[in-house]
Amino acid sequence: MAKKTTATMAMDRAKKPYQLLEYPYDPDAASIGLHAAESLGLPPSQVFKTLMTTAGDEALIAVVPSDRELNLKALAQAAGKKAVSMMKGPDAERLSGYRIGGISPLGQKKRLRTFFDGSALLFPFIVINGGQRGLQIQAAPQDLLEVTGGLPAPLASG
Repeated sequence: MAKKTTATMAMDRAKKPYQLLEYPYDPDAASIGLHAAESLGLPPSQVFKTLMTTAGDEALIAVVPSDRELNLKALAQAAGKKAVSMMKGPDAERLSGYRIGGISPLGQKKRLRTFFDGSALLFPFIVINGGQRGLQIQAAPQDLLEVTGGLPAPLASG
């Protein structure tokens, strides 16, 4: 497995510390985020999933705990939009430069507005996708916010 992805290179360029975590990716898992958390022996609330969304003609990134759902209305409010919908898989892959199951908020083809669920700030570190299936990045939430230009907001429900 390649250890350098555009996501890890983004962290390297920003000179932010991180740790790479690898796990056996299962494309048939009911929830990729929950499977990653279980495989890594971490609480699902600390392993975050990256979701690609659209709000009119703007693409947005939402990063939420793997054991919770994205509240689309909350994201719309945080982004100052009327409505937000989930992006179709092929569009998410084309726009991000990553494959489904490996989409990271870091190092995407184009910098998109990014929102992290505020619960991320409750932890000394969180885990996000490292830009490749089976590869995760563990880092301080504040560092991830800085590198992505992300904003914390109450996004998760459930």
